[in-house]
Amino acid sequence: MTTDTDFLTGIRTFYDTIADDYADRFSGELAAKPLERAILGAYAELVGGSEGEGEGEGEGGRPVADLGCGPGRVTAYLAELGLPVFGLDLSESMLAVARRENPGLRFRQGSMLDLDLPDGGLAGAVSWYSSIHTPVDRLPSLFKEFHRVLAPGGHLLIAFQVGDEPRHHDRPWGHPVSLDFQRRRPEQIAELLEAAGFALRSRTVREPDVELGESSPQAFLIADRPLPLPLS
Repeated sequence: MTTDTDFLTGIRTFYDTIADDYADRFSGELAAKPLERAILGAYAELVGGSEGEGEGEGEGGRPVADLGCGPGRVTAYLAELGLPVFGLDLSESMLAVARRENPGLRFRQGSMLDLDLPDGGLAGAVSWYSSIHTPVDRLPSLFKEFHRVLAPGGHLLIAFQVGDEPRHHDRPWGHPVSLDFQRRRPEQIAELLEAAGFALRSRTVREPDVELGESSPQAFLIADRPLPLPLS
């Protein structure tokens, strides 16, 4: 049986080892992905449009968390769009890159499965290809944790590769590490999100871009933590 410590240690070791090469390889990646930029823009507008709907929103209110932020490229893009965002990642080496390249932003080390954040403390949460290393049987607890830290009316954005079989990455850039990248079905993720208490807002799937070396479609789901029903 694989324990939490086992699989989290494997993820951390993999990304600690490849952090600098990964950051160099995917530097400026969003510039070649207009649909992704549009989705992030729509998400930022949703989160920004929620300001003032609940106590603590607006200036000085709840932040947005980029969970599994890696080198911080999505964190930085969301900050450019005006969101009060911070990044969180397991890998200290990835965080070192993120802090070096984005000195004005906040980054912290931690696990998405056990967030050191208060209940309802976030206006938004983003899991941009960061749930793809979580075993399928741990996804319900992961999504419950996302639900816990989001304020009512808050928004979750989750991105992942579409498919049924994992893709195994062995010795990337010659480093002696390996890791499975899990592919999921959008309907599977939507069902798990709804079971965790989310209301699905949108589901976008695009075909693989062969010029970017992709071999599977890409999925982007936005879900909300519903506001409480008014008392009748």
